[in-house]
Amino acid sequence: MSATVLLHHVAKRCLYSHVKCVSIFRAQHLSSKLENGEKKKEEEEEETEITLVYKPTAYYQTPTAQSSTTGRLETEGLSYSLPLNTTFHKCNPYHIRSSLRRLSSTNNMLLNRAESAKRATKEPRVNGDPRAFQRCRPEYRNMAHDISQRSSTLDLNKALLVLEKVTVLKSNMKPSDATSFLFKLSQIPHEHIAVVRRDTRFNTLLLYSAKILPNFTLPQLLDAMRTFVNLGLPQSHSILGLFETEFCQRASEMELHQLLLTADLWRCLGRSVPRYLERLFDNVIQNFNQLGLPELVQLLYIIGEGRRCPDTLVQPVESLLMRHLEQLKPEELGAICLGLFKSQITLSERVTRRLVDRSLAVVKDMSDFGIANVMKLMRFSFLDHLPWLEAMGLEVPRRAPRMEVQGLMHVILACSALHYRDERILLAVAEQLPNVVSRCRSKDAAKMLWAFGNLGVLPNQCPKLYPCLIEMLRERQLEFQRFPEHLLTGLLGLAFAGLFPQDLLSLALSAEFVNKACNSQELELKKDLFTLDGTVGLELPESTVPRLSHAMREEVTKQLWDFAQSDICQKPEVIEAEAMLRKILGGEMFVRKHMILPHLRSIDLEVHLDQNDQPVPVSSGACRQNLPSQNWEQTLSGVSITDDLLAQLTNSQKPSNKFVQKPVVHKVEPVHVRESIFSVGVDLTDNLLMALTKSGKRSSRLDDSKSIQRLAVQVTNRNQYCYRTQQLLGFHVLKRRQLTLAGYRVVELPHWEWFPLLRRSHAEKLAYLHCKIFSSTDSK
Repeated sequence: MSATVLLHHVAKRCLYSHVKCVSIFRAQHLSSKLENGEKKKEEEEEETEITLVYKPTAYYQTPTAQSSTTGRLETEGLSYSLPLNTTFHKCNPYHIRSSLRRLSSTNNMLLNRAESAKRATKEPRVNGDPRAFQRCRPEYRNMAHDISQRSSTLDLNKALLVLEKVTVLKSNMKPSDATSFLFKLSQIPHEHIAVVRRDTRFNTLLLYSAKILPNFTLPQLLDAMRTFVNLGLPQSHSILGLFETEFCQRASEMELHQLLLTADLWRCLGRSVPRYLERLFDNVIQNFNQLGLPELVQLLYIIGEGRRCPDTLVQPVESLLMRHLEQLKPEELGAICLGLFKSQITLSERVTRRLVDRSLAVVKDMSDFGIANVMKLMRFSFLDHLPWLEAMGLEVPRRAPRMEVQGLMHVILACSALHYRDERILLAVAEQLPNVVSRCRSKDAAKMLWAFGNLGVLPNQCPKLYPCLIEMLRERQLEFQRFPEHLLTGLLGLAFAGLFPQDLLSLALSAEFVNKACNSQELELKKDLFTLDGTVGLELPESTVPRLSHAMREEVTKQLWDFAQSDICQKPEVIEAEAMLRKILGGEMFVRKHMILPHLRSIDLEVHLDQNDQPVPVSSGACRQNLPSQNWEQTLSGVSITDDLLAQLTNSQKPSNKFVQKPVVHKVEPVHVRESIFSVGVDLTDNLLMALTKSGKRSSRLDDSKSIQRLAVQVTNRNQYCYRTQQLLGFHVLKRRQLTLAGYRVVELPHWEWFPLLRRSHAEKLAYLHCKIFSSTDSK
C-alpha cells in the first residue's frame, strides 16, 4: 500500500468515524499535553502506532462563523506562508509523523497566543453589520458578495476525493478545472476548512492555478475570488498578490459592477489593495454617469473601507448624493455616513446637514449601528445639528439597554467632540456601561473616560461608572505596551473628574512607559505626560508617583510656549485685554502674559494686588529689577466723566443742546459675574467712579506686609464650554481647580461678555475690566 493511500485510509478512520474509540485512543490528548509542556510524554507518543497519533482534532482549532478573525488566527498553518514554487515532499509514514509533529507544535503555539490575546483583550461583540445595507435592494447582488449564501453541502470525504483529482491532473489543469475544484472545496463545512487548507494537495491546486492565471476569463477570476472568501484564505497568502496584479491589468476591460464586486471581494478577504482601488476610481471618474443610487452607496462603502478617496471624486459624489438623498433607506444612510467618516471625506456643511436631516426623518427605523455611524460623521464634521442631537436625547435612553459597548462609546464620544451635554444621553450610557464593560477594549474605556470627564459627569452622579472603567484599564494593561496613548487618554479623563488612581499614574509616569511613549514615531504623547506630571505635583503632593525629569519638563514647556506665542498670544481678544489692563493698572509691569501652569497648555494674564487692591509689579527679570519707584495713583490714567461717556455707559441718549439734564449717580451693588453688564448699562460702583474721576479715595499705603493677591485673568472662548451653556469643559475645569490650588484667584472674561465689547469704546472696556478686577476683591 502506497504512503498516499495509507494516509488517506488513516484520515478516514481517525477523523470521520462516529463510533466509540477504544480506551487507548481516547487517552490521546496530545494538544493539551503540549500546552502543559509535557515534552517527554510527547516523545513517547511519537513512538506509538501512527493510527494513534493522527488525530487532527488535537491539532486544528477550526474557525466558527461567529469569530472569523479568531478562527483565521487559530487555523493559520504553514500552507499560506509557503512560496508558490515550494517542492512538495512525497508522503511516507516517517514524513507524516514528522509533519504532524510540526503542525501540532505550530498550531498549539498559535492557540496559546490566541488564548493569551483573548485574556488580554476580550473582543467586543459586533455592534451591527457594516454590510447590512446590501440587503436593502436586489441590485446589490451584482456588485457585492453575500457571505450568508455560502453553502456547506460537501462532506470531507468528497473534498478529499477532489484533492486526489488535483494530483492526477497537475500540469494538465485548465482554468475551468481549477475553478471547479475550488468551488467544490469552498462548499465544505467550516469545521473542515482547516483540514483542506493544510493539505499539500490544496497548495498544489493553488500553485497550478497561479501558473495558468493569465488564461482565466473574468468570470473565472471572480469565481475563484469567491471561493477564496468562502475558504477563509488569509489576506497575506501569496496567491492573492498574483490575483491583485491580474485584476489591475484587466481593470480597463471590466464593467462597473465587476469592478465594484471585485473590490467587495477584496474587502471580504480583508486585504488592502490600493493599486486596484486606483484603477477602480479612475474608471468611476470616467464613467460617473453610470452610477445609480445602489452603485453610489456601494462605492462609498468601498471608499470607506479603503480609507481613501481621490479629491476629484468628492464633488461628483456630493452632487449624486443630493440627487438621490430622499430615496436612501435607513441602513444605506448609515453606510454612507460610515464611509465618509472612515475615508475622512469633507463634504460641504450644507450637504452634511442635509444628510443628517434625512437620517433624522427615518431615525425610528434606523439600526443602532446606523445611528452610531451618523454620530461618527457629526463628530468628524463638527456639525451642530440640534434637531438630531435632541432626538438622541430620546433615542439613546430607549436603545442603550440593547446597545453594545462600541456603539455606546461612539455616541458618547461624539457628544464630547461636539461639546454637547445632555444628561439623558450621558446617564443612559453610564447606566448601561457596567453591564457590557467586560467586552470593552482599552481604547473604548479610555475614550469613554475622556468623554464623561470632558462633559462634567461627576462620580457621585453615576457611582458605578468610573470604578468599572478604572478596573477595565487595570485589566487591559498589556494593551498599553502597544497603545500607550489609551492609558494617557483615560487618566486625563479621570483627572477632569477629580479621580487619580495612583497605580495607573505610577505606570504612566514610570521611566519605562515614558520612554516607550516618547519614542513613538506616530504619536506625540509628551504633552499628555507633562499634563499628568503637573497634575500629580499639584493634586497629589504627598504621593509616591514618579515624576518626569526636569529636562523633559523644560523641553515640553518650550514647545508649548513657542506655540502659544505664535497662536494664543496673538489673538485680538487677548491682546486687547492685556492693553486695557495695563491702562487700568498703570503700566506693562503690572500685567504679565504667560503660562502660569505650563502643563495646562494655555496662557493667562497674571495680575498682583496687595491687600489694599493696589497693583504690584509682576514682570520678571530686568523689568522687575529696574522698576521705578512711583505712586500707582499717579500713574493711573483715569477717565474724565463727560455727557458722552455717561450716555454710553448707561445706554441712554446724549443730552441735546435744548434740554441738558445732569445724570444722577446712584450707588448700586456689583453685577453677577455671569451677567452682561452692558445689557442694561453699567452699574456705577464707588470703585468705578473713583477710577473714572481720578479720585484719591483709595489708600496709598504700599508697605503692607501681608500676602499679595495673585489673579489669573482668563480670556475664554466658546470652545471652552459645553455647547450653548456656561459650563466649562473638563480640561478647563481642571485648570481652574489647579490654579486655585496654586494660590491664584481666577478672574474670567467670558466670551459672551468680552467679545461684544471689542467693538465698543475704550471707556466701556476699561469700566468692564475694572469691575471684574476690583468688584470681586470687594466681595471677597
